[in-house]
Amino acid sequence: MTTAASLTAGLERIPDQLGYLVISEDGVLASAGELENDEVTAGVMMQMVRTASRLRFPGSADPPFKRMSVVLEDFVYVVTVSGQKVFVVKRHNNQQEPIDALRPGHMK
Repeated sequence: MTTAASLTAGLERIPDQLGYLVISEDGVLASAGELENDEVTAGVMMQMVRTASRLRFPGSADPPFKRMSVVLEDFVYVVTVSGQKVFVVKRHNNQQEPIDALRPGHMK
């Protein structure tokens, strides 16, 4: 039997993390922070994983993805599929604004 501690080992040490979920087909196995007991986000993330899992490249036996990011303005959900579990970590989005090299007057 898998313990909650073994499911979440290392998740608390992820930089800028705001919370996490560990999900299986049976539901939420572990959660913490802003995602603690967040069944709605868990359901949305599982549906996104199911949808993305249906995308297959012709002739490829490999899973279509192992990691997926959902980037929003202030935070990002990083989703990792490992075995029969889905790990979701909510982090601050520290991404820099993109440089608009095509904007007139931007480059001199």
